[in-house]
Amino acid sequence: MKIDNKLLGFSLIEVLVTLVILMTGLLGLAGLQGKALSSQMESYQRSQALILIKDMADRINTNREFSSSYITTTPLGVGAAACTGGANTAIRDLCEWSNALKGSAEGTSTGAMIGARGCIYQVSAGAPQKYLIAIAWQGLSKSAAPAVDCGEGNYGDDEGLRRVITLPVTIGNLG
Repeated sequence: MKIDNKLLGFSLIEVLVTLVILMTGLLGLAGLQGKALSSQMESYQRSQALILIKDMADRINTNREFSSSYITTTPLGVGAAACTGGANTAIRDLCEWSNALKGSAEGTSTGAMIGARGCIYQVSAGAPQKYLIAIAWQGLSKSAAPAVDCGEGNYGDDEGLRRVITLPVTIGNLG
């Protein structure tokens, strides 16, 4: 039986082309998996920030008589602090929130956002009092720089890595 060499070579080329197409698809799938993991981490950090920002809004609303005591001059979330149950609820709340920004609710700092910082600004001192709660953290990929200055300059030279979410809080008349 005689085997035609032209047919054998043609089959080998088909196999090589198929392998190239398969490898291209697998490389694309690997890149997609990496992007999905990055997006999942960004989403996790954002959900943690939303939980913590709502927590502080609830703390301010609960202690509304002393809501102006929650205003921060420097971002929270830096350094460890032991929160004692002193008479000033606002100071204890800010200390506990600062520790939560660092991930102490998870038992270690592994559950926190990357480099989380918290800021509370007073927007309006008159009735009704208005505050803006902001949480900043470091993202994994560049995006547009946020307009709020919370955490500004803490994430390297590129402000595109800084993520910020804000929540306005209004405290009605206390009298």
